[in-house]
Amino acid sequence: MHPAVSIVLFTSLSGAGYGALIWLGLLHGLGLLNLPPVLVGVFAVVAMVLVGMGLVSSTFHLRHPERAWRALSQWRSSWLSREGVMALITYVPAVLFAGALISIDEPPAYILILGYVTAACAVVTIICTAMIYRSLWTVPQWHNSWTVPCFLAIGLAGGALIVCAFVAVGTGGSDFAPAAGFVALAALVVAVLVKLGAWRACARAKPESTLASAIGMPRRAKSARLLESPNSSQNYLQKEMAFRIARKHALKLRRVTLVLGFVMPVLLLIIGVLLASWFGTFLILLAAGSGLAGTLVERWLFFAEATHKVSLYYVTEAV
Repeated sequence: MHPAVSIVLFTSLSGAGYGALIWLGLLHGLGLLNLPPVLVGVFAVVAMVLVGMGLVSSTFHLRHPERAWRALSQWRSSWLSREGVMALITYVPAVLFAGALISIDEPPAYILILGYVTAACAVVTIICTAMIYRSLWTVPQWHNSWTVPCFLAIGLAGGALIVCAFVAVGTGGSDFAPAAGFVALAALVVAVLVKLGAWRACARAKPESTLASAIGMPRRAKSARLLESPNSSQNYLQKEMAFRIARKHALKLRRVTLVLGFVMPVLLLIIGVLLASWFGTFLILLAAGSGLAGTLVERWLFFAEATHKVSLYYVTEAV
């Protein structure tokens, strides 16, 4: 599949933003952030801005962005519509949560419930986003049990890194909350294991369709072959659905994903926490930036390595 920049930005930024809202709601509710409530509220607003940037970027992929609101009416049958509805719903407790923390000197205990509700809504929204791709049976690399865990794990890992950056800035690095660091490290480990498992599963998966089965012949028939291209120049399907990335480039980008998205953030986070200084804060911010860069590369690969079954009619022998 051709990786659209707008969709890569949407899934990466919104996933990280929702992940940050999840951890802010949970860790603040448990009293593990070592931050004044007003700062937690400000950082929740920053996370919502990140989510908003991702949602806005997704509209640039549409031919008529002004009609995007119509997709909300199809929530009974469309995961895209459900994702849009949940994105709007999530803003309600998130805005109330952030507003209460910022505007009230001593927020009452029940405000913590809003944080938990925000976290729950953010989890459901990430799942809805993943199900947009998980539900497409025409793309075997997406239509499997790994897609939802990957989206959720990477979103939680990116969000945990952003929360660590928030805590480092809010405390100046001198009184860093250990819980935030432990959560980020654990989330990164889980995310890399899930992603490696997904890559391994896709590599071992057997083709679901072949050129023979695409034209109604027995699946294992050897006589099916493409005599000539169905058209003289590239069409929309070839550009968007039959996009292919060379295996050697995919392997290089996977290594980049692992280094930027997991190895570097872990090392920078550990060193930054141990230093407990302004330079440590800088390293933690760098860890969050590296994690986001790694997510962008991973998400680009998520689309580039996917093969749509329509490509069987052009260049692919099996999908």
